[in-house]
Amino acid sequence: MKTQLSFLVAFLFVAFSSFAQTKPAPTTSEKIKVWGNCGMCKTTIEKAAKSAGATTADWNEDTKILTVKYEAAKTTNKKIQEKVAASGYDTQEFTAPEKAYNNLHGCCQYDRKETEKKD
Repeated sequence: MKTQLSFLVAFLFVAFSSFAQTKPAPTTSEKIKVWGNCGMCKTTIEKAAKSAGATTADWNEDTKILTVKYEAAKTTNKKIQEKVAASGYDTQEFTAPEKAYNNLHGCCQYDRKETEKKD
């Protein structure tokens, strides 16, 4: 009798604990234009995005589009773009520092995006 009661209690505990699990945090998915050239660029861009908090990052070499997913409570589109720019790659909103761009491998030095010239 004690064994059956123990199994019943254990079963109920497992059954009800599965209902009490928290829902996963909602994720945001966005597309970001990032300049670059090759497979090495892809690796660096995706790594930078993930280090900024993106849960997934996939840069397309042909379209120059970085698709990221992230939890809005943990990071932002701006933080991801800032981190990618800091790694040497211009994004749609940020220009990479000249020093970071110059440190890129020769095949990764892309044609820089046009910037507004101030007179």
